Amino acid sequence: MQLIGMLDSPYVRRVAISLQLLGLPFEHRSLSVFRTFDQFRAINPVVKAPTLICDDGTVLMDSTLILDYAEALAAPKSLMPRPLAERRAALRTVGLALAACEKSVQLVYENLRPPEKRHEPWAARVLGQMHAAFAELEADLGKHPPGSRQIGAPEVTTAVAWRFTERTLPGILENAVYPQLRSFSRWAEELPEFIAAAHGDGTVRVRT
Repeated sequence: MQLIGMLDSPYVRRVAISLQLLGLPFEHRSLSVFRTFDQFRAINPVVKAPTLICDDGTVLMDSTLILDYAEALAAPKSLMPRPLAERRAALRTVGLALAACEKSVQLVYENLRPPEKRHEPWAARVLGQMHAAFAELEADLGKHPPGSRQIGAPEVTTAVAWRFTERTLPGILENAVYPQLRSFSRWAEELPEFIAAAHGDGTVRVRT
């Protein structure tokens, strides 16, 4: 399989880390939807990151759909709990982390506009939604002692969302009080799968 997209995208990085945790071999091609648009378009006309080229040549896109396929390939291994109550809680966490990602991405794109083109009321609403998602994640992390930490889909998505926002919107989080998220991010980023797929413009360093 080939994973297409840059690791400065939280969605690409989410897939890269999850594929490693699931034990699925893949090649990573760090193509930009901006700088290498034509090259990306030759692979996927929609030019959407992440894109996954399956072993049979099928092209999949959207991190959630790619990971659904990855879970099927890796079964019975899974990054999601099977008991219904635990799965419901995990889905809630993933949803919150993806919402934080989405709102952070919207703010990044808003900041790319010329100042006269920005709509401050809309940006303020998006910022509020982003902080609401992080506040819920912060509260949930506070319910679990550090020694009980494990890594699965909820944890991967939470850590990736935080690192993306921290790196691309540093001023927004600089004075925000999220001690649990900061501590959790430091822990997650020291895991081998995170180190191998560090946020940025590099490629996944597959461990041997």
